[in-house]
Amino acid sequence: MIEAGTPAPDFMLPDQDGNEVSLESLRGQTIVLAFYPLDFSPVCTDQLNVYQEILPELERAGARLYGVSVDSAFAHKAFQRELGISIPLLADFHPKGDVARRFGVFNEERGISQRALVLIGPEGIVDWSHVSPSPLEIPGANLIFDALEYAAAA
Repeated sequence: MIEAGTPAPDFMLPDQDGNEVSLESLRGQTIVLAFYPLDFSPVCTDQLNVYQEILPELERAGARLYGVSVDSAFAHKAFQRELGISIPLLADFHPKGDVARRFGVFNEERGISQRALVLIGPEGIVDWSHVSPSPLEIPGANLIFDALEYAAAA
């Protein structure tokens, strides 16, 4: 797992609408990358629904949240529509899991990313990271808010 204080690896991934999103294009903003295993799985569905509920609070705190999984942009669009969420979903589809690998959260055995959160500051430096000890454990929203508070105080 990538450590706090490390420059975040640059990436360019399509979102659910096929728009290219890069870390460079997000510079100047506080970003939360929420890595999750797969669209349409029960725990991932719950995780993204929880994050959708807190999205306005995150935005008020000055952070932008992006979901990242190995699914395609087409699957992300269907997943987003099915859940009725507005969280942008980035497709780490090809090469499969490349960005998750660079952030140290790819599960080689299963071919999916681990459930993890990475907070990246406006200068592109990782401020905080967390990986769930189990794929069944959703990182709570409180972790994100605590990390934002810690980063603001640093």
